[in-house]
Parts: sequence; structure tokens; C-alpha cells
Amino acid sequence: MNGAQAILRTLVAGGVEVCFTNPGTSEMHLVAEMDSVPAMRGVLCLFEGVATGAADGYARMAQRPASTLLHLGPGLGNGLANLHNARRAGTPMVNIIGDHATYHERFDAPLQSDIAAMAGTVSKWVGRALTAAQAGALTAEAVGCSLGPAAGDPAGSRIATLILPADVCWSPGASPGAVTPASPASADPDRAEAVAKLLGTQQNCLLLLGGDALLAPGLTAASRVAQATGARLLAEHAPARHERGAGIPHLDRLAYLGQAAAAQLAGTQHLILAGARAPVTFFAYPDSPSDLVPAGCTVHDLGNAATLAQLAELVAPRAKPVAAVDNQAGLPSGELTAQTAAAVLAALLPRHAIVVDEAITSGRFLAAATAGSPRHDWLSLTGGAIGQGMPVATGAAIACPDRPVLNLQADGSAMYTLQALWTQAREGLNVTTVIFHNASYAILGMELRRVGAAGGERSRALLDLPGLDFVHLARGMGVPATRAATADDLAAQLAGVLAEPGPHLIEAMVP
Repeated sequence: MNGAQAILRTLVAGGVEVCFTNPGTSEMHLVAEMDSVPAMRGVLCLFEGVATGAADGYARMAQRPASTLLHLGPGLGNGLANLHNARRAGTPMVNIIGDHATYHERFDAPLQSDIAAMAGTVSKWVGRALTAAQAGALTAEAVGCSLGPAAGDPAGSRIATLILPADVCWSPGASPGAVTPASPASADPDRAEAVAKLLGTQQNCLLLLGGDALLAPGLTAASRVAQATGARLLAEHAPARHERGAGIPHLDRLAYLGQAAAAQLAGTQHLILAGARAPVTFFAYPDSPSDLVPAGCTVHDLGNAATLAQLAELVAPRAKPVAAVDNQAGLPSGELTAQTAAAVLAALLPRHAIVVDEAITSGRFLAAATAGSPRHDWLSLTGGAIGQGMPVATGAAIACPDRPVLNLQADGSAMYTLQALWTQAREGLNVTTVIFHNASYAILGMELRRVGAAGGERSRALLDLPGLDFVHLARGMGVPATRAATADDLAAQLAGVLAEPGPHLIEAMVP
């Protein structure tokens, strides 16, 4: 057995059954061996940032890792932005990065680079196989590492990167490795008891939820705690996965703007983190603090959802959670704005939809509007590196082919990874993309003012995006597309495409 076959068989045995790939010469033996390992599904992406983002979306929903197959250091470099987002999401992932044959490296060929250094910026684990005999065992180690807890903190990496020289893949003498199953997350009784005592003091306490605490069991436990103790609840600003909608306890999210977030946290004496990090502003601003924890507030790290559930049993054994009620409103009519678009989406959101949110400035009304929509999952832009939405939607649709995926996408960030539409068409994925087309990097226009930069006509022109036609761009990649100019247009078009399988795109022309 050659190294390539041993690697693929090890991945599949470890539960990694999808590989998002943009390969090159050094990876051809891995591509060829997919014929001999049919349990591995290869998904071709036209850009490495699509491959890494799709692996992120897949793992968020499947709750097990996908793999990527990337070409040398430049291929990894092209995928780093969405690997950054996946790192911040705590997403499990196994990157397979091809490299020059071991004996070829000394010639400093044009694509030679320091792959390990690049991978180290986003990875929990980086390994390099030097012989075919090492390939299976190192692949098993990579899978096991991705299945383990995040490195260091709730937003720490669960990404494992394995560097594979070409001759390791084509050489014989390999055998599959054995993946060590991951242990389920366990509760920490000491943390639960310490926080339980704190909540009994009747001080102003706030639980900030993130990570696995934003799935239904964690939300239910947190709501019970709040009912029994009077503690306030908030969700982190950009959750990797947040279960929401009618029948699930509703949580407001921490605001993006520092001033608004500070107002939400004001008066808190004890900030209790459950799967979240202590809050800071997204950027630094002149004469404004970066740390959002109020002065005099003490921060306590409760840990994961299992510990949160134990806390609920300690302080709220008989308390009942308060679930959001179904309050889907009627369809709006008339002008299409960010607010009326949110109302349309809330009214038509299907049950068990997966919403991938990269609407940015056009999305500020979405969370409130959909709080009482049918039960759904919400996937956010976790690391702030734009170009996540379309790839994450692609991966989520492959993980959950029986669920509708709705990608709410800003126009500027759509252009970073538009190639994802081609993969959606090729794979026949049930993804509906709504482009909020305001013809600008509107978020940067806001930030230009917030940082106190005195921009003029020339600087403002650098933030405009005239001339983009997403209907033609989508159709050119095989995705049917329409344009909505009014709220009535958007409602009619969205209702139509949600009733049909396959990918679609709607270009919503908003101010």
C-alpha cells in the first residue's frame, strides 16, 4: 500500500469522510487513490479559500472534521483567511498539504516555501511525514488532535495540518493508522460549585455564552439558571453555531459596536463565561477602551456546556426554561431596505433552516426579526475575515443535505470567494444565496468615521463597488439567479426558490 492510500483509509476510519480539495501536481497520488477509497467524498473547489471555508461549514454542522487537500505553501496561503475563521470558531479540521518530494526540496524550486511556519499560525498541531511508513500513524494523530478540545481557550484551534511530500504519497510500505476516539466533554464540578455559590449572593451576574453552550441543551440550562437566580444572559457576538427560533430559549447577542456592547455589560459585577472569551472591542479606537469588561467586574470561567448543565442542576433543579414563541409576522411590502429584507426573511424562513450570516451592515435587523421564526441554526462570521459566507454555506449543505441552507451575504465580501457558487452548482446543493447589494464596502465607510479619519472624495471612492452584476456572475457559474428591487420582489422570489431544490441566488438591491 502506498502512502496516499494509507492516508485516505486512515481519514475515513477516523470519521473524516469529505475532502474539500484544490490539488496540484504534488497531490495527484492522493487524488488518484480516491478511486480506491470510495468512502471518501472529494469536493472540488476553484479556490483554496472556498475549500477551507467549506470544511469549516461542514464541521460546524456535522460536528466532526472534514479534510482539505491543498497544493504546497501557496495553496495553504490562499486558504489562510478562512482557516483563521475556523480557528476562531473552534472548528475541527484536518488539512492535508502536499509538498515537494523530500529529495527535491534542496533545489529550492519555484513553489518551495515554509509550509510549517504558515500552518502554525492557525493550527493546533502540525506534522510532517518523511516516509511512507509514517504516513498512516501521523494521519491518525492529526485526526485525533482535531477531535480533541480546542487549544488553550474556547476559541482555540482544533485544526491539524499534515504536510505530505509527494514521494511519501507514491512510495510503498505504508499502512493505515489507528485513530484514538475522542473522550466526550466532561463537566468540571469544582467550577460549577464555585459559580453556584456566587449566584447565591444575589449580586449582578451575567452569563456570556459561546461555543457548545449555544446549542439547545446549553441554552436550556442557561435559561433555567437565569430563571432561578436572576442572572442575565447574553450570547457572544459571532457564534460559530447558535440554535435559535421558536421552542428554544432566546438570547440577545453582544453588540458589534463597543459603545453598545459596553451598555449591555454595564453594571455587571460578575461576568461568567460559558464557552465564551472575555469580551473586547473588534478594533482599537482613539480614546476608547479595548477591554469591554466593566471596571470592578470579576470574570469567572465556567467552561463548557456540560459544566453549565451541572450548574443548572445545582441552582435551578426545578426551574423551567423560557422558550421563544413563534411570532412570524406577515410579509412587508414596498421599498426594499435592510429592515424590510429582514422582515421578508423572517416571514419565510423554513423550519430547520441553516442560516449562514455574512450580511455585515445589511444584517443588523436580522437577529431580532428571526428570534421567533421556526427553529433554525445560525452560523456567524467568527473571525472577521470576510469571504466566509458562501464557502461555509457550501460545507453546511454537504453536511446536512436534507436541510435548506440560506446564505445572507454582503456584496463586497461575496467577491472574495464567489467561486463557491460553482461548487454549489456542480454538487447540486440546496443553498439559497441572498446578496445584499448596496454597491459599497459600507462597513468601512462607517469605520472611516469611527476611527476619526478625515476622508475626502478620493478615499470614499476607494470604498465604492460600482458595476457588479451578481445575476450574471451567478448564472456564469451555473446558478440560477434573479434580482429583487422591492420587498414584494424579494418575497415572491424567495418563496419560489425555497420551494425548489438546488442552488439559487437573489440579488437584493438595498440602499
